[in-house]
Parts: sequence; structure tokens; C-alpha cells
Amino acid sequence: MTLLDDLASLLGDELLIDDDARRSRARDTWPRSEFDQWQARLVLPAAIAMPSTTERVAETVRLCRAHGAPMIPRGAGSGCVGGVLASPDSVVISTEGMSGLRSLDPVDGLASFGAGTMGIDAENRVRQDGFTIGHWPQSIEISSVGGWVATRASGQYSTAYGNIEDIVYSVEAVLPDGSIYRSRPTPRASAGPDLRQLLLGSEGALGIITEVTFSLRPLPEPGVRQAFHFEDMATGIDAVRGVIVPGWLPPVVRLYDAGETRRHFRDHVPKGRCVAIFLHEGPPGHAALEAVAVAELCRAGGGEQADLGAVDHWFEHRNTVPTWTELFEQGLVADTIEVATGWGQLARLYTSVTDAISAVPKVIAATAHSSHAYRSGANLYFTFAAQPSGPEEYQSVYDACWTAAMQAATGCGAGISHHHGIGRVRRTWMADELGDAGVGVLRAVKAALDPDNLMNPGVLVPD
Repeated sequence: MTLLDDLASLLGDELLIDDDARRSRARDTWPRSEFDQWQARLVLPAAIAMPSTTERVAETVRLCRAHGAPMIPRGAGSGCVGGVLASPDSVVISTEGMSGLRSLDPVDGLASFGAGTMGIDAENRVRQDGFTIGHWPQSIEISSVGGWVATRASGQYSTAYGNIEDIVYSVEAVLPDGSIYRSRPTPRASAGPDLRQLLLGSEGALGIITEVTFSLRPLPEPGVRQAFHFEDMATGIDAVRGVIVPGWLPPVVRLYDAGETRRHFRDHVPKGRCVAIFLHEGPPGHAALEAVAVAELCRAGGGEQADLGAVDHWFEHRNTVPTWTELFEQGLVADTIEVATGWGQLARLYTSVTDAISAVPKVIAATAHSSHAYRSGANLYFTFAAQPSGPEEYQSVYDACWTAAMQAATGCGAGISHHHGIGRVRRTWMADELGDAGVGVLRAVKAALDPDNLMNPGVLVPD
């Protein structure tokens, strides 16, 4: 029997082979893939498997392995670095069929969801019981909870609530040989290396996440919003550091350079200034106390109070972004690149990367903001836009921008990805991130778990 015959026998109507289903699940939102689809060059997989249980995922994996077929794990497809890209002989294994609340424990503050549950649905469900997950990626309405784990995601409230690795309590996954791994649901363990970390950020190369349990927080009281503007990014960075290092942790801390401030907040902030916006929330009394302390620190750091409308505007539009195709149709190529480093190198990183991208021919804008802050550093989230002469230059200009940004970032000692992951677009620079020894470890783990390289081949692990 052929692979499709075997899959049809196993999955029934959970196997999709029509063109529309295969086309809509053949990629994520990586600009290069979207460009290929815009140019009618997108490659479709052989089939889409949508198993409804972990056990069916395991059987699907074993069948694909027996037939030597590449497997492409896929959640909601909101990733933007080429983590999902089908080949003609591949089977996309979608987690769409595994969604919804599995259990909620109000005493321990735990909620388990099928990996295909959309982020906003999971958040809205726990709110019914007075909790929040606290994970608010820009993609919350179009991303799945399993995808959050697989890409080691970060949310807009991370400064107080942590990133996905701080919120996940336990995971269930199918490994490349079809075996099922379940981490023990305990608050902490000293039982050797934490095997969950092999799955967090594994991007489907080491397994398929099928269920996620979150450690929840009680819903906070209504928050306090405020904003301050600064002379330049270096001054703003120092001011934000002055807030975070003493221990204040507003869930939202975002600092925009002058270009992005003008683009997003022109009605609320004087031209040429850099704006920092804050949201304070927590248990009763905490938000008001923190807001006063942060305001004093920002003023001491050279900040001036900004129109509160800047924060309101951000909340209203924070998840609104154009599609890459909309930009292609306007003759533009664009993308975002997020990296991270320590406080001492952050201002240098900002200048180095924006200068490097700006020097690429056809680039018309290179700007940045910081959206996640930590005791010992922060991230920078760069945006570039270029105007090639025509579609024949789109990919070369796009690649040149990424190369310039990555070379500048690694030259400053920055990490090559803060929260979007590696996929295909960053693989070239994994040796800079991990070093030769680290790359060797990653390859050894991949070879041990997936010796035939069938599980999402082409992502994460350098050639």
C-alpha cells in the first residue's frame, strides 16, 4: 500500500488531499514563502494529516517513518521565519484537530489545552475562572498554544509574567520515532536535565507538541498606563534599565526610536523624540505604587511625560499589521528582526544594526524598538523596508537586509533571535549563536532522535 492509502485507512476524514487544504497549510508567514505563493511558485505537500488525539499523531508519525516521508509539524502557521515549508513528498501534520480545554485546576492554578488551541481561545477560557495565562504575543489571535512552545515564544507582557518557558508547566509530545513523551507535572524538579527544554524552541525538528499545561495567574486589577519621551534611544535605554534593575517589572515596557515613534505616535509625541510606554498591573494596590515609582525614575532619567493617548493608541492597534503580500503589491519588501543583548551593548547594537540595514541598496527605512526587558539586558526589534526595482529583485534585497542585520548583530555579541525562532532564515548564523561545540550537541540530539532527518528537515539545525 502507498503512504496515502495507509494514512487514509488510519485517519479517514482527518486526512486532507485537496489542493485548497494543501495550499493553505504548505507554509507559515515567512515573507520568502509568501512571495513564492504570490508568484505562484509555492510547493504543495502530498497531504495534510489532522489527527485528533496524541495516539493518532504517534501512529501517523510511525507510518510516515515507515514510508520514509518527511513530516512537517504545523500549528496555526503564524510563524514568520520559515519554520513550515512543505516539499512535494512531505506530509504536513497539523495540530488543528487537537484543540480545547482538557482540564483546569483552580487550586494549583493549572490549565491544560490541546496543542492546536488558538491562543486567544485559551486565554478567554481561563478568564472565565478568574485566571490569565499572561502570554500575549502579537499573534495571539492567529497562533496556537503548541506553536508558542515549539517556537519558544514571548508575549507583550513578558517583563512581569515571563516568556513561554516561564509559563509552561508541563508538555506532552510525540517524538520522531512515534513514542509519546509526557513531562511530570511538578513545580520544579532536580532530576537531571529538564527534557522539556528539548521541545521548547525545537520548531518541530525534535517532536510534535500535542498538549500544553500552563501555570496560571489570578486576573489582575485594572492596570495603570503611562508614557514618557526621551531625547534619543541611548537615553531611553538608560532610563528603562533604571526601572528594571531595581526590581520594578511593569508587564508592558516598550521603547521606540524616533522613526517608529513618529510612525506610530505622531499625534501624541513631539517629533524627533523616543517614547517609552508602560502598563502596570498586579494584585490590589501594586499598579498604582509601581506607576509612581517608575514615573519618578523616568523623569530622573531625562524623560518627559507623554500624552496618555500614546499608550491607548498602542493597545488599540497592537495586533494590526499588514500582510507581506499587501506590501509586495506596493513594490515593497519588509520584515522584522528581533535580537537581544546586555544593557551595556544595547545602544551600540541599535546603531550598528540600523546603520548596516540602511546601507543596503534600495532600503528606505530601518527602525527599531525594545519590547522585552530583563535584569541584565533587553531585546531590540528591528523593522526594515526596501523598494526594489521589481519583483526579480525582491528576494536578493530581502536576503541582503537579513545578512547585514545578522552580521552587525553577531558583531556586537548579540543573540540572533529573541522570540521568533530560527526556522530557515537564521540557520546560517546558528554557529555564531551556539559555537562549534553547541552546534555539535544540537546535531547529535537531532541524529539520536531523528536519524533519518524526517521530522521538519531544513529548520533549526545548520547544514
